[in-house]
Amino acid sequence: MTISEFRKILTGISGVPITAYDKDGVVDAKVTAAIYARAAKAGIHNIVAAGNTGEFYALDPEEVRLVLDCAVRGVDGRAPVTAAIGRSLKEAIVMAKDARSAGAAAVMSHQPVDPFAAPHAQIDYFRQLADGSPLPLVAYVRAEGFSVDDMLRLAAHPNIAGIKFATTDILLLSRAIAAADPGHALFVCGLAESWAPAFAAAGAKGFTSGLINVAPHLSLAVHAALADGDFARARQLIEVIEPFERLRSKYRNGANVTVVKEAVALITGLHVGDVRVPGLPRLEPDDHAALAAMLRAWPRE
Repeated sequence: MTISEFRKILTGISGVPITAYDKDGVVDAKVTAAIYARAAKAGIHNIVAAGNTGEFYALDPEEVRLVLDCAVRGVDGRAPVTAAIGRSLKEAIVMAKDARSAGAAAVMSHQPVDPFAAPHAQIDYFRQLADGSPLPLVAYVRAEGFSVDDMLRLAAHPNIAGIKFATTDILLLSRAIAAADPGHALFVCGLAESWAPAFAAAGAKGFTSGLINVAPHLSLAVHAALADGDFARARQLIEVIEPFERLRSKYRNGANVTVVKEAVALITGLHVGDVRVPGLPRLEPDDHAALAAMLRAWPRE
């Protein structure tokens, strides 16, 4: 797949499936592959293996590769698979090269987690990683403090397909999009459905989603509404999922993956295991009950 072809894919939904664990806390390859298959069968445009909703930072490198293998097997060619990579620059380049051999179409680099990372040096990290990657790169921008020039330098790299913009700095986003060469990297909403209308109004294309694990039809309906320019319809749909997203934001987003995993278990009956620490392992009983009631009230496909 060429970088221009992949950029078109990024205008859709980049879904991030969960990682399932067995009763001993080991990655359950069979269940994980089934979860990826479910996302692909629903029609999700781009499927990200071992992203944040897949607990990337709680997985060791061998487990990251195992999850990627599960993704490729479960998706079975029905959509591109983008492999999450990250950690040190050296490790990330190795992961990118390994991703190509595993059958990924692209890679998505997580935001560097070094507490002393300088904004302009983080751009260097992404650019050097794009230099070393044999696959198109999506750069996951999650920190604050970047300038328009930083974003333009990132977008201009010939092997960077997209920028997953995951901060609420809409002013920076809109200024960067206005100044960017339209032939350079695509700016994608990295804050999921709730922020997608605001990002779309600023000129971003496509969005990421953890909701696709639970209700892919709702995520696809939001995307269709925005593609049609029907912001009123998009807002109506987001009102339905807003309580779900608010529950995910508890404990400074510590419940983010927990809510999704417990929702998947409730809907599918699959055993997906607890979230690994430092994420919230499981919901409090009251929150679990509220989640179950919420899911019962959602519109079906």
